[in-house]
Amino acid sequence: MADALKVIPEDTSVKSGVRDVAPVADGLANVLADTYRLMFKTHAYHWNVEGPLFYSIHNLTEEQYENMFEAADELAERIRSLGKMAPMSMSEIIERSIIEDKTQQPSAGEMCEDLAAEHERVAHRLHALVELTEERKDVVTEDLATERSAFHEQAAWMLRAIAKT
Repeated sequence: MADALKVIPEDTSVKSGVRDVAPVADGLANVLADTYRLMFKTHAYHWNVEGPLFYSIHNLTEEQYENMFEAADELAERIRSLGKMAPMSMSEIIERSIIEDKTQQPSAGEMCEDLAAEHERVAHRLHALVELTEERKDVVTEDLATERSAFHEQAAWMLRAIAKT
């Protein structure tokens, strides 16, 4: 039993019919990194938002970061289903992600606009992943990427609708 705890995870060969899984897993790892960083950013804004729209923004961001937390698990499990390793360090998450930190404390409206823009950036990456999966006959990842893109597009719309002046 003690030897069971010494097993080190590694890439495996999966014969699911997906052609050339490495680029797909890489794309998924990038989206996972974006999801994880955007989840944190959303959660941090959730904690720190103030003003007349506090309740609306606080509740919306809570729904969004909870969704992204669950999605991060789905994305990582899809990477593992393809036989590849999911990112295992915060430095890899930061390196892979296109999500950017603000240098100054934003207002509530700036928080919404910033998150909306980040959601759109992730949606673009997901659109590229859909194209990549089509070429490799990976309908499972294609469906996952399409679903996640729809979430991010809707999140951007909702955030912009709240921030509209």
